[in-house]
Amino acid sequence: EMCGDKVSALGFGCMRLPMKGEEIDAEFATLMLDEARDAGVNYFDTAYFYLGARSEPFMGDYLSKLPRDSYYVATKMPLWSVNEGEKDLNKIFNDQLKKLKTDYIDFYLLHSMSQGTFDKAKEIGAVEWLLKQKKKGRVRHIGFSFHDSYEVFEKHVAEDWVEFCQLQYNYMDTSIQATTAGLQ
Repeated sequence: EMCGDKVSALGFGCMRLPMKGEEIDAEFATLMLDEARDAGVNYFDTAYFYLGARSEPFMGDYLSKLPRDSYYVATKMPLWSVNEGEKDLNKIFNDQLKKLKTDYIDFYLLHSMSQGTFDKAKEIGAVEWLLKQKKKGRVRHIGFSFHDSYEVFEKHVAEDWVEFCQLQYNYMDTSIQATTAGLQ
């Protein structure tokens, strides 16, 4: 349970959907998504650049056929593509809303954060921008996905704007990045 939302224990990551050549295999991917939903999965995680920027539009097509209160969608802001602060943040975010065919994002993350991207986020006002989107109802929960050391994670996870975070957790190597210590 997250902030009153009943998010499934397992989510469906949409970074590696089945492909037919350069395109998503829509039939097979839909079968996988349906099976996950039938098993109780209601959290779907995508990002602006997943699958060559094909994941969000595919998920928008899939999710738009469902009642909006039956799922949670997560996507991410690629700060490495933001050169003009608020102008680029708005452009990318509005594009994401359109691709995902929704008025709001349930869980919105600053993508692939490390010490350098936290510094950039501060520089360009990304956190203030996120808080503004939340106030407008365009995002419900804000956080970050993370790829750096535990020390960097510990420093930023406690910031007052952070509601949630996403860690890379590799069962085969629990000592890389923030993994087990970050989870605890």
